[in-house]
Amino acid sequence: MPEARAVQSADASGGARSLRIAVVVPCYRVNAHVLDVLAGIGPEVDTVYAIDDACPEHSGELIRRECRDPRVRVITHAANQGVGGAMVTGYRAALAGGADIVVKIDGDGQMDPKELPRITRPIVAGLADYAKGNRLYELEYLRTMPRMRLFGNSFLSLVNKLASGYWDVMDPTNGYTAIHREALAALPLDKLDRGYFFESDMLFRLYTIRAVVRDVPLAARYASEVSSLSISRVALTFPGKLARAMCKRIFYAYFLRDFNAGTLQLCLGALIGGIGVAFGLGRWIHSMVTGVPTTSGAVMLAALPVLVGAQLLLGALNYDVQSAPREPLSKNARNGASDGR
Repeated sequence: MPEARAVQSADASGGARSLRIAVVVPCYRVNAHVLDVLAGIGPEVDTVYAIDDACPEHSGELIRRECRDPRVRVITHAANQGVGGAMVTGYRAALAGGADIVVKIDGDGQMDPKELPRITRPIVAGLADYAKGNRLYELEYLRTMPRMRLFGNSFLSLVNKLASGYWDVMDPTNGYTAIHREALAALPLDKLDRGYFFESDMLFRLYTIRAVVRDVPLAARYASEVSSLSISRVALTFPGKLARAMCKRIFYAYFLRDFNAGTLQLCLGALIGGIGVAFGLGRWIHSMVTGVPTTSGAVMLAALPVLVGAQLLLGALNYDVQSAPREPLSKNARNGASDGR
């Protein structure tokens, strides 16, 4: 195995400094692929944390027995905690180990370890705090994706934009990710979702700390692996979690931490539009009960505030799109270090 080498990153003073990269591999029913995944991780990585999430195939024992890479460290859960729980364990271990960038690579073989330099590139360049794969960027990537996954990912991408606030991010469930330690240390790891909502929850949590997120176009690999993700479970649990994340994000961004033009447009739009809807429903019910047709004037009195309210809400939406985080947390940290703070 070649010696691990540190990635060079330009600091604020124009020099170069070493960035230590760690990889976290959550392991659950991945014995058929995990050894190949570990073998494919390149020399740019300093440490690999394989998290045996109480795997029924005992993946941790397999890795200890068969893997000869000295960078690999196996951590075993006594009870299954889900992919989010495995990643929280790996994130904490990587932070304690001094990693500057932590990459998530699943053990099922769907993520090509050779693409790791592409995933980390926006962070190394100081352009982002969090980078993630995007399988929906190129048409040729879509040809290999099962149609059900393609439809589900496209729909979740649309809904997740509203829930997370990252309007220029697609494919929110993509698990090939990299994060800078400054953003990772600022996240409330105890609050992260422990199940398959983990990736979407990460985006919501990253927005609350104003981290910059970048998509990296990557092709997924689909072979003989069997996904543990249940479509019915996603359909039942994701909508409520996304709605809750959206409400919390809006509250944090527009009421708790700041009052701005978006707050004004949102409140006025909801108030004026709500008055129009309530008045229109009242006139419609009155017409149904009495049998007397609603006058054109009453219709206009209902329609006008609805139109004004809709316009204000569109303005709030536009403000939200323009308010996505633009300044990486890692850049602020480098500036502080160069100033001697």
